[in-house]
Amino acid sequence: MASRRQFLQAGALGSAALLLAGYWAAPAADPSPAAGGKLKWLTPLDAQIVSALAPVLLGLSGVPASAVAAGVDRAVAGLPSATQREVRQLFDLLGNRWARRWLAGVRSPWQLATSQELTQFLLRWRESRFALQCSAYQGLHRLIHAGWYGNPASWPALGYRQPAAVMEMLP
Repeated sequence: MASRRQFLQAGALGSAALLLAGYWAAPAADPSPAAGGKLKWLTPLDAQIVSALAPVLLGLSGVPASAVAAGVDRAVAGLPSATQREVRQLFDLLGNRWARRWLAGVRSPWQLATSQELTQFLLRWRESRFALQCSAYQGLHRLIHAGWYGNPASWPALGYRQPAAVMEMLP
């Protein structure tokens, strides 16, 4: 039978081991996001997430991140309130550094993550056996594509020209 002293020593060693493991497992803290432009729905951290994922999801380098974030902001603002709540939950989840590290598998803060890390995260979620992760991937995919391809700056690369009658109606 273990003595009281042995029990306390084992407890102290176990606590130290847990603290050390927690220190090593802790994800890097996100730098404070700069207050962005005139976004109605997205927070500055949400805009960072969109800006980091946009080049990977779109497969384009040099995408103007602020334009994509503004497009996603407009797209989400036009969604029904129930869908907006679901998108808010997704961005809150991805904005949490513990969830970013352990659910998304991205060690670095979003704006410092490599394209390889982000690609692996998106592939894992796209091909996940969990329907929730698959639908979260689809939501991110659709929002970011809507944010970019709804932007007139992307149209020349596609060879698309808005009909003059429609352009006259736009503000």
